[in-house]
Amino acid sequence: MAPPQKLFLAAIVSAVIVAATTGYGPNTAAEDIVHSSCLHASYPSLCVRTLSTYSGPTITNQRELAQAAVKISLSHARAAAKKLAAVRETVGKKRVKAAVVDCVEMIGDSVDELSRTLGVLKHLHVTGGSANEFRWQMSNAQTWASAALTDDDTCLDGFKGVEGKVKTEVKHWMTKVARVTSNALYMINQLDESRGKPHV
Repeated sequence: MAPPQKLFLAAIVSAVIVAATTGYGPNTAAEDIVHSSCLHASYPSLCVRTLSTYSGPTITNQRELAQAAVKISLSHARAAAKKLAAVRETVGKKRVKAAVVDCVEMIGDSVDELSRTLGVLKHLHVTGGSANEFRWQMSNAQTWASAALTDDDTCLDGFKGVEGKVKTEVKHWMTKVARVTSNALYMINQLDESRGKPHV
């Protein structure tokens, strides 16, 4: 019979090999949480694609997933805001310019509301607070995210009856923002008191 020390060493080596061959690890766990959570999102494929390539901290629970989704939405909204501001300075037609100006205001509001949403999620009282306090914070996050989504849609409504390159570009930018925001709102709605806890 092999000495206990050799058996112990062999067990360790076997465990390392199994871990390496199965790909088990933090990244795999994060990918699992992303894929399972995105399954019923408004735009599942976009949800998986954006969250799988998220460059922030490793996602380990639903609360972190919701934060990541809002950060992605905020990033897209800020990018769209810059593009819209540039278009506003170059567009000539009065009707189109009016739509762009309104859209710049809407996307600005959306950026503000998403920032507020993220602020709420970052300071979510998952320990030490009452259930009512948690629900109040969650209600605020849902309200701000919903308002951001409404602003995205309102921007596009302003281009009804307008045709041309500007409308096509704005529609492309804002549709992307609206979709990632819709997915972010879905992730927020999935949070409940138990899922918000760090151990989940």
